[in-house]
Amino acid sequence: MESINKNFKFKLFSNSDISHFTISRNGETKIGENLCDLSTAKYIIIGVQESLGPLANKGRKGAENAFEPFLSKFLNMQANETLFGQDVAVLGSIVSIVDYDVTQDLGELVKDLDKFLVFILDNYVQTNQIPIVIGGGHNNAYPLIKFSSKRLKGKINVVNLDAHADYRPLEGRHSGNPFSYAFNEGYVEKYTVFGIHQRYNNQKIISNLKSDGHTFTYFEDYLDDKLNWINDFNDFILKSNNENKLFTGIELDLDAIEYMPSSAFSPVGVSNLLARKYIRKMAKLNKIAYIHLPEGAPTNTNEESVVGKTLAYLVSDFISCHGA
Repeated sequence: MESINKNFKFKLFSNSDISHFTISRNGETKIGENLCDLSTAKYIIIGVQESLGPLANKGRKGAENAFEPFLSKFLNMQANETLFGQDVAVLGSIVSIVDYDVTQDLGELVKDLDKFLVFILDNYVQTNQIPIVIGGGHNNAYPLIKFSSKRLKGKINVVNLDAHADYRPLEGRHSGNPFSYAFNEGYVEKYTVFGIHQRYNNQKIISNLKSDGHTFTYFEDYLDDKLNWINDFNDFILKSNNENKLFTGIELDLDAIEYMPSSAFSPVGVSNLLARKYIRKMAKLNKIAYIHLPEGAPTNTNEESVVGKTLAYLVSDFISCHGA
């Protein structure tokens, strides 16, 4: 079944769609063979296959290519006592049905995608289910936050591991300003971003983060041993669980990971191991609104394998650690 507007369509996955990505093997059970119905799932996986937001933010294409490699890796992971996958469902994916290039006003298309993603979330994600959104640009954090705030009837907090704060001015929607838009429109109480790079966040962004009461750390302070990643993750979780009654949206931009094929590729960043530790730690938050893993942007078979397997590890880390 499909939902369509003038620029995007949503494909609802069937059992045959899941089987297409799952390779059976005698004597083994794969996660793709253990998925549950949408109505009984605790975790709802949704793909977004677009790079409009990154292009509008002067990034590169490729974010439309992350979801299917993720599925091929995640669904073929072993189902065992550490993660059976019986509370997970794959809902489907959003794809663009229009041609676009950098000469267009991509901000208007991003705004249309905002509305369409909120529509899909409203119509398919039930109370107490956690959406896990994979692929696309970081622009999709805004509709995720908006949806979460409305269904929870109040503001939420957001935590992010990212080289960039994505807190650019309200200059038209793109992947560089989902959090500033969400805060400005009253959906976010506090935004915390770990590890932004000093040379890749302008002074206006830094000043606005401070004036709006948000919290951030510099990647370079971890290099200089002024800060410790695990201590900061633990402190955030302890404070959130003990002092805050709000739900938290969990973000991890694949741009943050060194050498990751992404919309803003960098040889400098956190390791895959630290990214996994971040997700495993954040899964211990008591009240989680959603998890969002954007900006993986593979452009060839080798890159698809790297991005797909990284995303599969991150999603399985979250699910296996949440509530454990």
